[in-house]
Amino acid sequence: MSAPTIGIIMNGVSGRMGYRQHLVRSILAIREQGGVLLADGETRVQVEPILVGRSEKKLAELAARHGIEHYTTNLDEALADPRWQIYSDFLVTKARAAALRKAIAAGKAIYTEKPTAESFEEALELARLAEAAGIKNGVVHDKLYLPGLQKLKRLIDSGFFGRILSVRGDFGYWVFEGDWQPAQRPSWNYRAEDGGGIIVDMFPHWNYVLENLFGRVESVYAKAVTEIPERFDEQGEPYLATADDAAYAIFELEGGITAQLNSSWTTRVNRDELVEFHVDGTHGSAVVGLFGCKIQSRNATPKPVWNPDLADQHDYAGDWIESPGNREFENGFKSQWEEFLRHVIEDAPNRFDFLAGARGVLLAEAGLRSSAEGRRVELPVVGADAADASAERAGEASALAGVR
Repeated sequence: MSAPTIGIIMNGVSGRMGYRQHLVRSILAIREQGGVLLADGETRVQVEPILVGRSEKKLAELAARHGIEHYTTNLDEALADPRWQIYSDFLVTKARAAALRKAIAAGKAIYTEKPTAESFEEALELARLAEAAGIKNGVVHDKLYLPGLQKLKRLIDSGFFGRILSVRGDFGYWVFEGDWQPAQRPSWNYRAEDGGGIIVDMFPHWNYVLENLFGRVESVYAKAVTEIPERFDEQGEPYLATADDAAYAIFELEGGITAQLNSSWTTRVNRDELVEFHVDGTHGSAVVGLFGCKIQSRNATPKPVWNPDLADQHDYAGDWIESPGNREFENGFKSQWEEFLRHVIEDAPNRFDFLAGARGVLLAEAGLRSSAEGRRVELPVVGADAADASAERAGEASALAGVR
């Protein structure tokens, strides 16, 4: 007997993230393994995607390449078809909220990239609409599923750190300007009017990483800068970069933890990985990346002595040991897709909904406001009851946070 099938609308799948992580490494990987395994450990539900986008030629090429039967340039027709139970969104930020509203109105379960909207008010309104419609909804929280951060979570849960004192994070790499070498990121990322900017892109990530590992973000002090004022687009034409390409921020977390995170597309990497978190606690410390996790316990901590007159011969890197994985980690995007599919199919828990996405947008807005006004900005608590808020209440929450 063939496995039952769940249909998934994949909108924006011809883009870099939609194609690589969501189509190839998630949905097609799940299809290849015979579907998503349910809680009984025996039943599998197969996935069947329909590709949606603006270019029929590109969609046809992708469909042929991967043996996908269905594709369309007409989102409304796909949403009206009962064969497709889930709508997933990987569009550019400016186009996302309108498409999500259509999917909510169509009664589809929704799984979307972040940020869910361009403003906190709209993100919170989407959460309210989804709640009122009674539809299941989820927002991508991929960083939490990375092997390095899963190892970090295990250390936190085991009490390895004692009392956590601080978190320092560095993320970024040099994105070429696009003149003598093609840029690794699309040009819209550097135009504020098109929804670009590293704060809008990365602060929603930092929000869910911080609140799920260390505690709710209570305030932010940020400095956003545009360090490369002119870049070159996909046609080789120069354009004015109006969005921030680097951001330096201090976050105060509940429980007294201080987090300092640098995000930059204008830095040359001298780290083991493109993102690295250094966590210090009273009983131990860890340095964590996408995959690696190095630890140093209290009884293995060296005793440095500051002496600028003599070269320090101590091998500090040698004092750290690699934390073992102890299990195989799958692609993080695929793992969260499987969680969301189980949520839709058998009502399994769903930790990361539209409300969680709205909190990420709130932090991005607060970061931009902090930078513009040169001050620390406090964030209000946005809990489960906020899904019942009206647009006016969303505006009040923004005002309390000191954001636009």
